[in-house]
Parts: sequence; C-alpha cells; structure tokens
Amino acid sequence: MSAESIQPAPSPVLTSTPGAVPTPDGDRSPGVAWHYGDPLGEQRHATRSAAVIDRSDRGVIELAGPERLTWLHTISSQHVSGLANRRSAENLSLDLNGRVEDHFVLTDIDEVTWLDTEADRSTPLFEFLAKMVFWAQVTPTHRTDMAVLTLVGPDTRSGAIAELLDIPADADVYAAGDLPELHHDDEPLGFWRVMPPIGEGRSTPVVDVVVPRDDLTRWWNELTTAGAHPAGMWTLDALRVAAGRPRLHVDTDERTIPQEADWIGGPDEHGAVHLDKGCYRGQETVSRVANIGRAPRRLVLLHLDGSSATRPETGYPVTAGGRTIGRIGTVVDHFELGPIALALVKRSVPVDAELITGEDESGAAARIDADLYTSDDAVPAGRAAQERLRGRS
Repeated sequence: MSAESIQPAPSPVLTSTPGAVPTPDGDRSPGVAWHYGDPLGEQRHATRSAAVIDRSDRGVIELAGPERLTWLHTISSQHVSGLANRRSAENLSLDLNGRVEDHFVLTDIDEVTWLDTEADRSTPLFEFLAKMVFWAQVTPTHRTDMAVLTLVGPDTRSGAIAELLDIPADADVYAAGDLPELHHDDEPLGFWRVMPPIGEGRSTPVVDVVVPRDDLTRWWNELTTAGAHPAGMWTLDALRVAAGRPRLHVDTDERTIPQEADWIGGPDEHGAVHLDKGCYRGQETVSRVANIGRAPRRLVLLHLDGSSATRPETGYPVTAGGRTIGRIGTVVDHFELGPIALALVKRSVPVDAELITGEDESGAAARIDADLYTSDDAVPAGRAAQERLRGRS
C-alpha cells in the first residue's frame, strides 16, 4: 500500500455522535462527519454563534530539538527561524519547479514544533522531513496519538468556550496557548491556536484545538456543553470557499505555484510564503514570478447557476466561449450564497466573463465573485526596472 492510500480509522466522534453522516467515499477528509443532519443549519450556527468540527483525519507531526525552526526554515517557504513561542504559521513544501507539494500549519509550544496537514499527505510529509534531517539537531515524530478539532464562529472568542480553553480576549491570529488540564498525568495536554477568519468577508473567527486522540471525545463533549454546535466538514468547506481559502489538491493541482493560490505572505500576513528569505527548494520560481512576471492562473470564487441540471465536480473544466480557461476545485452549497465553487482560471479572464463549468454548453453557468477578484495591472518591480533599463539604451 502506498503512503498516500493510507486511511485513518473512523473518528470516535463520528461513531458516537447521534445523526453523524460520514464524508462520502473518496473525500479528502475520510473517517469524520460530513454533517449531522442539517448542513445548512450547521453553517448558520458557525456564522452566528459557534460550531465545532471534527478534523481528526489530519496528520500531526512533532519536531523536537534545538535546531527545529532554523532547519525547517531552510526547507520550506515560510520565514520560521525566529518564530516566537506560542505562535503559529502556515507553510508550504515546494518541488524543484516551485509547484506546491504540501501545505501545513505549524505551532511552536515550549520548544516543540507541531505540524498538521491533510490526511493523505501526512506520511509523505513526514518521510520528506525525516529524509532532510542530515546532521541537524531535530527529531521528527509522526504523532498518530494527536488529533485536531476546529471551532468556527463569533462565540469561540468569548464567553464559555473561550473560558474553557483559556483563550485571552486579546489573542490575535496565529496566537497559540496551552489547554487546561482535563486529567493529571504526564501525557501531552494539547493546545489552541487562532487561525485566519473565514466566511463571507473573511469575518468569522476560527480556532483550532489540537488534543491527545484519547481525549478527543472528552474535549468534543466539553466544547458542545460550552455552547459549540456539532458541524461537519460541509460547514468548514462552505465557509472556506466563501472566503476564497484554497485546500491542497482540491483547489490546487500538480501545476499550482503559490501565487496562483494566494499563499503569498509572511507568518503574520495570513500567507504561507515569505518573499524575503533565503534559498529553499522551489524559491527561484516564487522569486521570479514575484519580481518579473505574473502567475499564469488565479484563484476565483464562482457563483454557480443553481437551476442547472448539471452540477460540476472537482476537476471539471471551466470554459469561456467554448475554450477551456480553468479547472473547478471545491464545489459546495452555502446556506446564503447557494452553490459556489473555487476555481483556478487563466489570469487574463475578466471578472465579467460568461463561464460554463463543464466540457460543453450543457454545463452549469457561472460568474466570478467581484469582491474576491483582485486586478493585477501593476507592473512587478523587477519588470519595471528592466523596462527602465531598456528605455535608457
């Protein structure tokens, strides 16, 4: 069996929570709940109060050792050599051509760095990290005994939920902290971290909670008792898509470079690629596009024609005037926006283009959301310098 085909066991939350419907076969989040019987209602709770989502399919990796951050800095896209204690960041691993192989979140807590990533990328990422250690003082460990829960909604940052988790009112995005003890022993207690907001306008707070897998059900019960409504991955996908936040290998493909997925930005800028750091694998492509070129594609939010009998799926082509100009990523029903999707389309496609999500005119019509469409008419600094030099010659 290949590393990417390994599937986690069903979550104890899935098997013990009434009304839980598992994710469909082939979903990128196997073994957790897709919804609990009312997916649109779960989205309302997430935007108006609080919801808790089981993400225990995600793989968790521990990095220990005094050189863990300086070592990780040299092999990944984010500037993490000086990451402060109890801070988090998003990060990428690129191939030699600058294409995205892995997207992961990292948190440094008391001289240990925790990474978590997609279920099917957990083992490949761990194997890559272990292979790259060489003489560095760092020890990667695949922590199958740890799991992730995600809280979404305004009530996650105040009241009973924040008190339960000991989250201070002034905690900003990417802040992290220890969880209070549920029991007294020598096992890890876990931590919370504040993530970038999602939903329409990117205004709905998000808090991840990383806990021992043996305590997963206990924390789930504590959080729901504190007021968090059970919600499935459908809710997280709907709010993520509405915010234009991509998911690895769903909204990206084997050709995706960081600029196409809006992953540019330092550890405090809601990004995963720092443009002012030294050499790492794939850095040449990132730097070249940033300084003298433009990415060939852009990530857009599409509003789909809900009356169409044809529903696009991930990987379907997006066409304009009979020509393929992109690919569909996540497709999901949003409780207010209706059917929406993320798509990678050619950068030259105008915001008012008439699009079809399918191979022919029988596909569903779609339009680009103008609020998440950023024009890039500005000339990159490097290209401007080249043009000035040519003008002088």
